Amino acid sequence: MTNPAPLPLDDQLCFSLYAATIAINRAYKPVLDRLGITYPQFLVLQVLNETPEGCGIGAIAERLALEPSTITPLAKRLETAGLVTRSRGTIDERQVRVALTPLGRERWAETGCLAPLIVERTGMTGERLAKLNAEVTALRRALVG
Repeated sequence: MTNPAPLPLDDQLCFSLYAATIAINRAYKPVLDRLGITYPQFLVLQVLNETPEGCGIGAIAERLALEPSTITPLAKRLETAGLVTRSRGTIDERQVRVALTPLGRERWAETGCLAPLIVERTGMTGERLAKLNAEVTALRRALVG
């Protein structure tokens, strides 16, 4: 059995997704820079906006498909910026709960959803982008198992 010839780079799904992610991050960067946050920090704010009562580092990591050790420094930097509070659990001090501060909610309101920026840049409709997102989400779920 012979291995099929490798696809040219531009025909590889993994490269297309990677390059699209970089392009999206570049599109978001001026908005996020103006607000003084990075894209990963924006994602943490997004999760916290969806859970107004706040949540643990582990829950944030799980929601973003990252390791807790990646979220901890993000949360610390967000706390230093006054956008979140971090508090230790009363029952288990190893548990750290993170919640938006009033300034964090204000910052979130300033960014809100950045999807209109992508609609504008691509010229694609919101419907088309939603379908594309559903396909990519299905791909991710299939790969994760």
